[in-house]
Amino acid sequence: MERLDGGLRALLRVGPLGRRRPQKRPILIGVGSVLVRARGLAKAFGQGQARVRVLDGAELEVVRGEFVAVVGRSGSGKSTLLHLLGGLDRPDAGEIELDGVRIERLDERGLTAVRRRKIGFVFQAFHLLPELTGAENVLLPARLARDGVEAAPRAGELLERLGLARIASRFPTELSGGEQQRLAIARALVNDPLLVLADEPTGNLDEESGAAVLHLLRCSTDSGRSVLLVTHDRAATGIADRVFRLEAGRLVE
Repeated sequence: MERLDGGLRALLRVGPLGRRRPQKRPILIGVGSVLVRARGLAKAFGQGQARVRVLDGAELEVVRGEFVAVVGRSGSGKSTLLHLLGGLDRPDAGEIELDGVRIERLDERGLTAVRRRKIGFVFQAFHLLPELTGAENVLLPARLARDGVEAAPRAGELLERLGLARIASRFPTELSGGEQQRLAIARALVNDPLLVLADEPTGNLDEESGAAVLHLLRCSTDSGRSVLLVTHDRAATGIADRVFRLEAGRLVE
């Protein structure tokens, strides 16, 4: 088990059984500070009688610096929601505004630019490139955005804080599932995005490693970054500023 740094220990409290849990912090929401606004989102899959409407008028606002969790049963549309908000898919109806830009109106080139500069993704599947080392995988988004040299120190800091510095030169096939997940977190943050979209970011981690990941995501909101995660982890919902449940295609707080 990697040793947790002093900053992490200061943020975590010791529970009755000696387990450390990340603490929720208060957030001040200012007027006009909305980063993400979704209105009337609809999305369906399939054809004819097999057609399934997974989102049906979903609405959401996330302010800058906010940590938001979305829960719901499997198949309720949580991952679909993240894909729409991140510009990976397009809604059948509705509006999505990110940092003042209606992204559902953008062409593919515009969406690619938004994803590279403003959004960090953490998927259920790690999506690490097997031919690249851990450090190279973390730096990949920055290199695609032509910021590789400037991002290198930030990548090194992220690897250190997540206990991955010692395995940075290894390839994904040489790493555990937990190590690969933490590399995916570092990769999501390397471009210093305005928004992080995370799909079960602690799903493959033990309790202490999961707490370290939540600490990094929680602290990343201090600079105004927003985090929206899909989760079944009670520790994650416990530190979220707000928690939504996705039911019948709509978000209920």
